[in-house]
This record gives sequence, structure tokens and C-alpha cells, in this order.
Amino acid sequence: MSQKPVTIATIGYGYGAFLHANGYKNAGGIPIRLKTVCGVDPAAAEEFRKEYGYERICSDYADVIADPEIDLIDLAVPPRLHIPFAIRALKAGKNIIVEKPVTGFFGDGSDNIGRTISKKEMWEEMDGQLGELKKAIDESDAKFFYAEDFVYATPVQKAAEILRAKNSKIMFMNGIESIIGSTSAAAGEWKNFGGGTMMRNGIHILSTMLYLKQVEAKARGEKIRVKSVMAEMGQISKVPLKEGEKQYAQAHPNDVEDCANVILTFSDGSMCNVIGTDAVIGGSANQVTISCNDLKFEMNLTQNDLLKTYCSDDKGLDHVYWGELTPPKTGWNNVFVSDEVIRGYTGEMKSFLESIVYGKDTETSFELAYDIIRVIYAAFRSSEEGRRIELEEMK
Repeated sequence: MSQKPVTIATIGYGYGAFLHANGYKNAGGIPIRLKTVCGVDPAAAEEFRKEYGYERICSDYADVIADPEIDLIDLAVPPRLHIPFAIRALKAGKNIIVEKPVTGFFGDGSDNIGRTISKKEMWEEMDGQLGELKKAIDESDAKFFYAEDFVYATPVQKAAEILRAKNSKIMFMNGIESIIGSTSAAAGEWKNFGGGTMMRNGIHILSTMLYLKQVEAKARGEKIRVKSVMAEMGQISKVPLKEGEKQYAQAHPNDVEDCANVILTFSDGSMCNVIGTDAVIGGSANQVTISCNDLKFEMNLTQNDLLKTYCSDDKGLDHVYWGELTPPKTGWNNVFVSDEVIRGYTGEMKSFLESIVYGKDTETSFELAYDIIRVIYAAFRSSEEGRRIELEEMK
């Protein structure tokens, strides 16, 4: 007897939708039906539909909610829409995928809120919204999936397997996500992303670390939480430069940070350091080092060197995917290979589909999504207030 396919609607058609669609394409094992692409731009939605083989497009989210055939809604929309769209889906009994970050503080759409509203006030409002989402999750028979791809990245999952087998204790973690600029022109405004590089980039590294501490705690039968956060943030792209010296910088922050350094102390005494920046040249680099009592991991999530290229020119390469925010394709480059697998998009989509069909647990719970945002906003507070923030203050 053949299995009924999981019928999917994707809301949005930007970079996140592209990454998820490639994940579905390679997940395998569970039949899927890509039914609907929903978005406000019919031409863009139609182009995405053709590229990935969806059946139809629509422009109204209500049409997706009302469609009895849709089993899973994949949100690839701006973060300000995550919670309201997710709650509507859960109340309608639709399984929902929410991209990182699960939310942020966006205010009323006004400019310069990153400078005019305190981070303490931001968190208090967000915490209420997250409580509403948790209530909707608890009251719904549908499933909430948090899409943090780095948790499912192949090096991270292998590290988790080794941690479980060795029963090791993580002592210190260090990681950086460094890119040049953003794929979104709106990245420089707090009102659009709820923060700067820490919300868009550093969040991946932080998520990896919090997840691996969860793995350790479960394997060792311990209860480990983040105890305190210290952070320093700024705008290194605003460093004074002479005429012609800034041609390579692509970060344009207004009221957000383009460089963040965050130190976490856990309740077991272990520590970690997270660096996020989108004002450094050299392409995308995501590296995490995990030091344990009896082993060490060094993970290159990107750039890896599976494929190195040297191109004299970029003729014919306009539509060849080189990697996220890479430098010019000429000269030497580390090209992203099997990006959807290595960075975890295939793994997370497969996990979500298996949860729907077989009832399996996923690696990314609502609790992880909540803790990630709480830690990031504690870091924002620490930088703003110039002091260590105890996580007890963020309740």
C-alpha cells in the first residue's frame, strides 16, 4: 500500500524558500507533493513554482490555511510574520515550519528603534508573544518545526553522535560566522530583522552550541542551562576610511550591529564565545571549535575545501550557484558543494517529514528556539547596559 504524500505549501519565494526547496528535493524516503507557492508578487511566485515543480500559486495566506489538502506550511517570510502566521496555521491544524529566528522585536515599523527602545523593553514584549505561540503549540494537534539548519548540518550531527557515544563533557566552545554584507537590502534596519548580525548570522553558531550542550546534558543525565551572558557589539563598517577604501564593504547598518562578540557561561561552569559579523571580506565562513574533557571537534560548516576553483573570468557562470555572498567568481574560490546537505537543509526537511509521518522527535524544539532568542536579547541588553546579564533576569 503506497503512502499518502505530505502535501506542502511554501509561503514566500526568496533565499530561504530556495534553500528549503533544495532540501525537499534531496530529502528522499517520504513522498511529498509540492502544491502551493504563496506570495504577493505573482511573477516571482510563478518563477519559483516552475523551478521547483509546485502545482499552483496564490497571493492570499488565507487560501493556504483553508485548503484541506495542505499538511505542512513552510514559512519563508520576514521574521515579523513568523508568530502571527504560525499561530494561524496551528489553530487551523496545519503543521508549520518556522525559519530562524523564531521572532524578534520589530516595533511599529518606525525607523531607529534599535537606538530609541531599550532591549529590556523589547524582550518583555517579545516574551509575551512567544508565550502566545507556546500556548497555540500546546493546544494544537499539529506540529511546530523550528528550522535551524546548522543543527542538522552533517558535521554537527556527527559531533552529536560522538558526544553521545563518548559521554564527553564540553568545557569550552568557540565559533564565528563571518560574511560580507547581506542577501537582504533591509538588513541594516532593526525594524526588519529584530537586530543585526547576531540575529542573522551569529544565531547559527549560538544554536549549534546550545544544541550540543543539550545533547551532552541528555547523554550524561544532567540539567544544564545558560547562566549568564556578556556581550560587546558595534559597527565596524563605520570605522573611518579614506576615499576609495570602502569599496569592498557591503554591510550598511543603520541602527543594528554589524559585529558582535558574545560570551556565555553555563550552569555547569563551561563557557563559549560566539562572534558574528557581516562586515568582513573573504566570503562566507562558519567555524565552530568544541573542546571537551577527552576530545575536540573543529567544524568548518562553510567555507570547506571540497572543491577549489580558479577562474580567469566569470563568463557563463551567471546562474551557477557558487555560495552565499561569495566574493567574485574569478581567482581562487572555495565553491559550496552539496550545500543543502552539508549545511543541514536536507536533514532538517527529512526530520520534519519523518515527524509528521512517523511521529519521530526532531532535534529543534520550541524550547531551543525560545532559549536562542532569550540569549540573543540578553546579549543585546549586556552590550547596551555595559554589564553581565544573568538569565534569571530574562524571565
